[in-house]
Amino acid sequence: MPLKKMISGVMSKGMAATSRPGEIWVPRLRRRRVKKPTPGSPPGTLNLPEGSAPARMHRFQFDENSIEEGPVVEDELARALAPVPGRTLWLDIQGLPRPEVLERLGQLLGLSPLTLEDILHINQRPKLEEFDGYLFLVIRQLRLLSAGEVENEQMSFVLRPGLLVTIQEFTGDDFEPIRKRLRDGKGALRKSGADYLAYALMDAAIDTAFPVLEAFGEAMDAIEEAVWNRAGPETYAAIHRMRRELRQMRRVVWPMRDVAAALSRTGIEAIGGASRDAFRDCHDHVLQVADFLETSQERTAELSDLNLAVVSERTNQVIKVLTIIGTIFMPLTFLCGVYGMNFDTSASPLNMPELTWRYGYLAFWAVTLLIVGGMLVFFWRKGWLGHRRRARLSAAGRKRP
Repeated sequence: MPLKKMISGVMSKGMAATSRPGEIWVPRLRRRRVKKPTPGSPPGTLNLPEGSAPARMHRFQFDENSIEEGPVVEDELARALAPVPGRTLWLDIQGLPRPEVLERLGQLLGLSPLTLEDILHINQRPKLEEFDGYLFLVIRQLRLLSAGEVENEQMSFVLRPGLLVTIQEFTGDDFEPIRKRLRDGKGALRKSGADYLAYALMDAAIDTAFPVLEAFGEAMDAIEEAVWNRAGPETYAAIHRMRRELRQMRRVVWPMRDVAAALSRTGIEAIGGASRDAFRDCHDHVLQVADFLETSQERTAELSDLNLAVVSERTNQVIKVLTIIGTIFMPLTFLCGVYGMNFDTSASPLNMPELTWRYGYLAFWAVTLLIVGGMLVFFWRKGWLGHRRRARLSAAGRKRP
């Protein structure tokens, strides 16, 4: 399905799910509430987040010529992790494993208790840590869902020569094309080691952020159009929601820049030279996402100012119209007040002789209409009514050489 068609479908579903009519749709990052460890708990305390689906483990062991794969059960974890010289092992875990399974995995691989704790504490910021004998990497994947939400998933990597263990927060992912490339033996995946496989997975995880950026761009265009057409409290609320979601995305993406940059530098034993060059591509993609977020945050600030300016301009137009109406009625009110006074014309010829005129009433209305018409012409020639002044300036601009 083309990307723009998918974004349009997501936006229509998201707007259909809006709780209030007229509310502008904005992509929203899913936030999973996690119970934090009790203050004072010993380091390495493992707590499985509530609502976690059962973990599914799958094993790939391959070299340039062949590949073996199959599901892994908890009782056969030791046999599944047994190394084979000259072959690369990828243990693909979808979903968070139970603490006892994770502890068993840590014992088999010699992982630090702090590493195991970070795997289950899913609110980690992206980071890269080197331990004795392995590299631990935490990244976050942004994925656009069909309901218009954005999934913010934590992924953990344990990397050492010939071994890669990936642990995802949820079941289901976007890595099936990579698995297919492994099975088909196409490209450099089977020929390279675990570090290049880690690059391929990380690159795929980063690329899923681009449809999210497209959705945010489409929503921002809709907000901008709404600001011009019906600026008001609902558009300002949409701008506020957009700024809040962009701040959340920034917390995800900005640490990823440092992680991708560190992986592309020398000095990390688990990353080979060819893979180090490949990680520069990840760094470039993360920079593109970060640049979009920077530009979007600036754009939301401009939209906020524009919304206030449009509301202020419309208020000024209303005040101008009311002021003109009030100005027109000022002399009329004066005339009505003067001729509404109770003077006796029989007492003196100076006591409002107009009251005894045969056509005094018609003369009053003629003067009233003359005043109203004269003031309207005056306001129009000044450019306070209609667009005469603007049209005159545009015509003068066109006549200039």
